Amino acid sequence: MKNKIYYEDAYRTNFTSKIIKSGQDEDGQYVVLEETAFYPTGGGQPYDIGTLNGVSVGSVEEKDGEIRHYVSGTLERGIDIQGEIDWEHRFDHMQQHSGQHILSAAFDNTFGYKTVSFHLGKEYLTIDLNIEQLPEEDAWRAEELANQIILENRPIETKWVSEDELSQYTLRKALKVTEDIRLVIIPDYDYNGCGGTHPRSTGEVAAIKILDWEKQKKNTRVRFVCGNRVRKQLSQKHKVLTELSPLLNASEENMAAAINRILTGTKTLEKELEAAKESLLQYEGAELLSENDGQVAELFANRPIQELQKLAKIMVSLNEDSRIILVAENDGKLQFVCAKGKNAEGIMKEWAAAAFPLINGKGGGNETFAQGGGEALVSAEELLQFLKENLEA
Repeated sequence: MKNKIYYEDAYRTNFTSKIIKSGQDEDGQYVVLEETAFYPTGGGQPYDIGTLNGVSVGSVEEKDGEIRHYVSGTLERGIDIQGEIDWEHRFDHMQQHSGQHILSAAFDNTFGYKTVSFHLGKEYLTIDLNIEQLPEEDAWRAEELANQIILENRPIETKWVSEDELSQYTLRKALKVTEDIRLVIIPDYDYNGCGGTHPRSTGEVAAIKILDWEKQKKNTRVRFVCGNRVRKQLSQKHKVLTELSPLLNASEENMAAAINRILTGTKTLEKELEAAKESLLQYEGAELLSENDGQVAELFANRPIQELQKLAKIMVSLNEDSRIILVAENDGKLQFVCAKGKNAEGIMKEWAAAAFPLINGKGGGNETFAQGGGEALVSAEELLQFLKENLEA
């Protein structure tokens, strides 16, 4: 562990080292240093970013026992390397990871809910708790306790121990390693094996806010943010509410009621619009039947097949002796509907099946109603004419 400066001092942002190896693997070009302050991906915590002699370090991974710094440029061996850690990125991970420890311990210590997995993302964190349904009051109690621990500004200690020494501590979860055991300890609150970077005290985590939670198989996934991300979330939500307030003509506390009124009004308008469309289709169907003496063959452009289906059904309900062919060209494809009243002759699914080879199409139906569609291998007029000739035959 001597070459891992981040374990000696998580606040160290610059260092001097030398390249001992360079190479290329499936992730790109990399260098290995004598010692490094760059934290590699591990234990649920993402890697540090920064520069080496001004060359950008895009990612850091530990592979085959060496820490590989993936760089975007060329670095010469044998010269001094000046490393610079992106502190904002590092401290964000320190806040988030320690916040996860604090919140997981709050759920465990208060309710016995164990954290079975953890993910630290760019926008928020998640923990999976071994409970299928998380009561709302339990979530808020855990959040309140977690923030109380932060407010108390308790120390966060790290300690290297041997396997024999583990019996002195009540660990929150079992360890997966038997060597190089590192504990992260919040005295009288949480004892946990962890290889991540952490601040010196809980106060530096600043705050924890649970955003939501959902069932995830047999567990519950809790989504939350810590530290400066809480402020960012608050700013984003405040901006949205500030923009919505004048649009809804409502204050923040009355916004939900205003949105419910709009949604109710929208549903009413949608029903009224649907009724109006239905009336227009009834009128259109009656007019087409009148103009064509019950034998309708019409061509349309950019008309949804769902509307053609409704129109055909309306016409056969108005005239039981009618036979209907409706063809539409939509986005370079041909679609059609064939229908007949119960007193008319013909088998509609046979009409449709005869037309499919013309358009490399497919569809289905029965004796009184059929539909289909395919490629525009012929013109819409030619397809309509083919179906008309079948009707006349």
